[in-house]
Amino acid sequence: MKTIQLNRQTGEILLAAVIIARATSFLFSKIVLETMGPMTLLAVRSLIAVTFLAILFQKRLRQMKLHTFLRGMLLGFTFFAVMMAELFSLKTTASSTVSFLENTAIVFVPIFECIIHRKFPRIPTVLSLAVTMAGIALLTLGGNGFSLSMKTGELLSLLAAMLYAVAIILTDRLSRQDDSFILGILQVGFMGVFALIAAFLLETPRLPVGTTEWGCILALAFVCSGFGFTLQPVAQSYTTAERAGLLCALSPVAAAILGCLILKETFGFTGILGAVLVMAGILISTVIKQKE
Repeated sequence: MKTIQLNRQTGEILLAAVIIARATSFLFSKIVLETMGPMTLLAVRSLIAVTFLAILFQKRLRQMKLHTFLRGMLLGFTFFAVMMAELFSLKTTASSTVSFLENTAIVFVPIFECIIHRKFPRIPTVLSLAVTMAGIALLTLGGNGFSLSMKTGELLSLLAAMLYAVAIILTDRLSRQDDSFILGILQVGFMGVFALIAAFLLETPRLPVGTTEWGCILALAFVCSGFGFTLQPVAQSYTTAERAGLLCALSPVAAAILGCLILKETFGFTGILGAVLVMAGILISTVIKQKE
C-alpha cells in the first residue's frame, strides 16, 4: 500500500538522492568512530532520528497495523546487521574502500534473485561479477598490505554488501505490501533499539560530547537516517530490486570524492584500478538492465 504517490522516474530520483545521502554517512561515521563505539553511534543517531519522526508523524503511527509493526521490525534488524558490519569495517578501513566494497551489493542482488527463483544467472551477469570481483581483489590486496585488521575490515565490508543485497530484496518485497513510509520510520526505530542492546553488551554507551561529535551525529540522524533510511522503502516501492541495486553505483563515487577531499584518503595506482573495475562491473550491470 503506497501512501505517497510518485511515478517510477520520480521514485528512482528519490532513491538516488537517498543513496547519495547515505554515502555521506561513511564520512561522518569515520570521524565519530575515532572517539565513539560503533553500536553507540548507531543507537544514538537512529534514536534521535526516530524520535523526531515519531513526533512529526504521530497520527500516522497511531493507525499502524500489527503486520506493519512486525515487518518494520524485520527490516530494522536486517539494516542493523548491515550497519553493524559497515561500522566495524570503518574502524580499520578507509571510508572510500568500505563504500566501494559494500556497494558491490549491486552484483549480489541479481545473484540472490537467481537463487530465490531457482535459475542460473545470465552470462552478462557472470561477466559483471567477474569484473567486480577483480576490482575487489585489487582494492583489498593491492597496495594495502596483508595485516589482519585490514583483512578483517575488508571482509566485513563484503559481508555488509551481501547483507545490503538481502536488505534491498526484502525492502522490495515488503514495501509493496504495506505503508512504505511507516515501514521506513519503524525500520529506523528498530535499528536504534537493536543497536542500543548491542551497545550495552559490547561497549560502554554514552552521549556525544563536543561540537564535532554532535555535529556528525545530527547529520547522521537527520540526513542519513531521517531522510535516507526512512524514505528508502518509499522510493523502492516504485522500482525493482535490481534497479535499486544499480543505483548503488552512486554511493561509492560520492563517498570516494568526500573521503579524498575531507579525510585525505588515497587509493594508490592499484586501488584506483580496482575502483575502476568495480565501477565497470556496476556499469555492465546497468547496461544489461537497460537493454532488458
